[in-house]
Amino acid sequence: MIYVKVSNLVKKFGNAAAVDDLSFEVGQGELFTLLGPSGCGKSTTLRCIAGLERPNSGEIWIKDRLVVSTAKGIMIPPEKRNLAMVFQSYAVWPHMTVFENVAYGLKVQKRPKEEIEERVLKTLSLVGLEKLEKRSATMLSGGQQQRVALARSLVMRPELLLLDEPLSNLDVKLREQMRLELKALHTKLGLTAIYVTHDQAEAMSLSDRIAVVNLGKIEQISPPRDLYRNPASQFVADFIGRANIIEGKILKTPSKGNTGEVQIGGMVLAFSPAAPNLKEGSSVCVCLRPEDIEISVEGFAGRSNVIKSKVTKAVYVGNMTEYQVQVDGIDKEVRVEQLGSQSIAEGKQIYIHIPPASLKFIGA
Repeated sequence: MIYVKVSNLVKKFGNAAAVDDLSFEVGQGELFTLLGPSGCGKSTTLRCIAGLERPNSGEIWIKDRLVVSTAKGIMIPPEKRNLAMVFQSYAVWPHMTVFENVAYGLKVQKRPKEEIEERVLKTLSLVGLEKLEKRSATMLSGGQQQRVALARSLVMRPELLLLDEPLSNLDVKLREQMRLELKALHTKLGLTAIYVTHDQAEAMSLSDRIAVVNLGKIEQISPPRDLYRNPASQFVADFIGRANIIEGKILKTPSKGNTGEVQIGGMVLAFSPAAPNLKEGSSVCVCLRPEDIEISVEGFAGRSNVIKSKVTKAVYVGNMTEYQVQVDGIDKEVRVEQLGSQSIAEGKQIYIHIPPASLKFIGA
């Protein structure tokens, strides 16, 4: 079931389009992420859905209700959209206790005292803040304050939860912990949620699907694994993880189980499987992930796509070593990542092996 539908959304500030004809759909119970660099329009899109920004054109549906239509003059106010939003800043009220912060919206609705107490305590337990309801909100850690902000949204029982960079103010370890907690909470509650972030790891670990946004437009919408393994554009390949992007030319397409051939610089590499629209003689962009390339001092006997190379830079980062490698036949250096503590010295001659199935053709 489609729960949120955004159609041809445009939002301009002056003559600049922050959101440029954006369209997407979010399924019921889905955690859908808008991912992109700062200034790409993802937060503006979220604010349009929330009713905090008035778009220049387009429509927004929430469940079966049209909440925005510039053509029909419809602009439902935020408080009547039955949604909740968690912001980047915790925005807790410093003069209130944890309980009072979470209960505030229910008190505005004039809910019975017994109902307020029951819902607040249940929600605090849900986010791991049980027994802290009497504590001043400013006496909590950053992670706990973000849980207060989340509880304040969840206690209202929204149809839709919007999260705008909710973890970006936390340190790295706490952010990783909160990612796991958010994922578990979403799975437990089954809420429909739209999440905004510039953090690729955050998006990959949390999302059911990701929309990569660039300059106000969507470049690709896919589940995390498909987005990483089959990027639709150079921007997506470069923004999601790390990638070697090299220009090449198709010499032969695969047929009857045989590999194809692509020329990259002075090399000819075997590849498989092929995208259906590859044509012999066509120019392509090859995407090669650093972790897919194997590296050895001795070589790889009996394998195809083995190339003599030289390490120009080696950086040990704990769980792996990152290499810059000069490959015979390619003008640009190639990035390679090798797990483990073993490190090959800079200047050392090596061999790399590029598995035929690891070559991806961007946009093919």
